[in-house]
Amino acid sequence: MKLRIGTRKSTLALWQANKVAGELNSQGVETELVEIESFGDKVQDIPIDKLGDKGVFTKALDDALLAGEIDLAVHSLKDVPTVLPAGLKLTAVLERGNPMDVLVRPAQPKETEKRIIATGSIRRTAFWKNRFPENEVVGLRGNVPTRLDKVDSNDWHGAIFAAAGLERIGYEDRISETLDWMIPAPSQGIVGIVTREENDFEDFLAKVDHKESHLCGAIERAFLNELEAGCSSPVGAHALIKNGRLYFLGAVLSLDGTRRLDIEREILIDEASAAKGKEWAKLLKSQGAEELLDHADDE
Repeated sequence: MKLRIGTRKSTLALWQANKVAGELNSQGVETELVEIESFGDKVQDIPIDKLGDKGVFTKALDDALLAGEIDLAVHSLKDVPTVLPAGLKLTAVLERGNPMDVLVRPAQPKETEKRIIATGSIRRTAFWKNRFPENEVVGLRGNVPTRLDKVDSNDWHGAIFAAAGLERIGYEDRISETLDWMIPAPSQGIVGIVTREENDFEDFLAKVDHKESHLCGAIERAFLNELEAGCSSPVGAHALIKNGRLYFLGAVLSLDGTRRLDIEREILIDEASAAKGKEWAKLLKSQGAEELLDHADDE
């Protein structure tokens, strides 16, 4: 059996696809990488939230799957919409990497009068403004090496990155500070494998699937889905399993960070399911989360 693995062309995406290929190769499955350029990769001069939330980084691979041009697609799960196109499913995930956001400072930091932070994420923007309302936040797009170059060539205090992305492709030494107060994007740090609903290699993927990471990702994605929020929304969600218990943190913010709703829960692992994510999102909705998200869509 030889499986064609669809992937974006960035260094990080190729690392993730090769990681999946290695897991399958260890089971005696031959693999071939098929590089596909996404709409989000082609358009670099527009903020991500202005491109729409319907699979900016995933649609091209979804189309290739449905057309039978590839057998599976590998994604950063945080980029994958919570509702997949008809005929596709999230079949497996790898063990989660570091889920946290981190600050990267310029290689030669300069002390400036005004602290400027760069990020292309409205979630990160909202969390930063919530904590540091006096700071200026500017946009940042591009793959990891491109964004690092921009950090070093601008008079910024720093830029916000996903720790997992930096660690996976050898830039962990650029991490200046872990932002442990910033709740990650749902599924951040998880590599997801999407396939057609009907396939004849599910047994191989079941051996690759990391059950605890799959459960945590499912809860976080259900939380996002119930809020009817997209991958670019000012929503944070993080589920963690430890000592037989599941710990969950979730938050919805206004774009400017001035308003915020939080939820924190701890349950036995035996009680954990994706339905809990929906339940916890409904609690925030009853407190006005939808109003915050509606305002975010309007701005």
